[in-house]
Amino acid sequence: MSSSPTSPVKRRVSQQSNIEWAGQVVTVGGDAPVRVQSMTNTDTADAIATAIQVKELAKAGSEIVRITVDTPAAAAAVPAIREQLDKMEVYVPLVGDFHYNGHTLLKDYPDCAQALSKYRINPGNVGQGAKRDVQFSQMIEMACQYKKPIRIGVNWGSLDQDLLATLMDQNAATANPKELNQVMAEALIQSALQSAARAEELGLPGNQITLSCKVSNVQDLISVYRDLAVRCDYPLHLGLTEAGMGSKGIVASTAALAVLLQEGIGDTIRISLTPEPGAPRENEVIVAQEILQTMGLRHFTPMVIACPGCGRTTSTYFQELASRIQSYLRHQMPIWKKDHPGVESMNVAVMGCIVNGPGESKHANIGISLPGTGESPAAPVFVDGVKVKTLRGDKIAEEFQLIVDEYVKNTYQNKVSG
Repeated sequence: MSSSPTSPVKRRVSQQSNIEWAGQVVTVGGDAPVRVQSMTNTDTADAIATAIQVKELAKAGSEIVRITVDTPAAAAAVPAIREQLDKMEVYVPLVGDFHYNGHTLLKDYPDCAQALSKYRINPGNVGQGAKRDVQFSQMIEMACQYKKPIRIGVNWGSLDQDLLATLMDQNAATANPKELNQVMAEALIQSALQSAARAEELGLPGNQITLSCKVSNVQDLISVYRDLAVRCDYPLHLGLTEAGMGSKGIVASTAALAVLLQEGIGDTIRISLTPEPGAPRENEVIVAQEILQTMGLRHFTPMVIACPGCGRTTSTYFQELASRIQSYLRHQMPIWKKDHPGVESMNVAVMGCIVNGPGESKHANIGISLPGTGESPAAPVFVDGVKVKTLRGDKIAEEFQLIVDEYVKNTYQNKVSG
């Protein structure tokens, strides 16, 4: 029988930040699990549309949701968005994403400043020259006033050009100049660390600061975060800036984040997928969850193990059953999570023929081995490694689903009855 794996990773030691709303606290860093974050792509000024999308992201499992706050209309809408969410009993914390004019919006719209649970500040986009220090300080003062944590989010595409120019000049004067991308990486890290130090000087507690240094290249991201991780103890937020669309975005994000997570680096993650036309925004949440779950770092929903198919499985029936069961498990999780704690660690195997089917089924909590081409039209079912019955006929899917339901009820303690 497959069991919940012990975490294979020794996490980096960091401070712990608290993100709060309505008495509920999402901890980040320290001994907290790696958190899943997402971001809306609605016009924030449209309070209803934004609240609906936040609800969908939270329902999918996003523990923190970031929203763009870029205009007076957007800032004015934030309290209404929070109110709508509270009415729907969706208490996921909202992070305000500020660029260029955040200091003004937070000052002019105090209800917005209060309704947000966290502020994201990009040091490269808070002004130029002398204005940068003043405007950054104003945002930190607002965070202190409203007792809000912040994320200092430095991006490759909006790097502090004054800092970069200084480091480039220093590098050029050395006997062995570094490559340009190495200098840019150092500029990213220094921008984040200097901004964090300045925030603490202004009175913001260090444990309320999270850092991120995002780039779009996998190897550069790994290198930057490895360096950043040993130079501070702030919680770190991971993600590629522009992961891309479809399989490219999923593969790039997984390749980068898996390496860092395996090394214990990362306290929150976001998968910056470009949605395909008509695709639900919450796909980025599902990908983030599956990265963490397949690595054994967290459990969110029962996993379906299924073979890829081969010449023995010319029928698509087992593929359809695997898809059906996976969708069913994800759909049931909001209900099961309340009444059946631990069900998220369950593994279900749906196999397509006799070669590996019985073996894989025995290793799962529940498994079914469907007949392959030319095999006897029977589907043995295994529960906790023991064959319990054989299904036949046209109702195999329905009967197997009932077995899964019964297993959940009998195996995972019901909070109500227990």
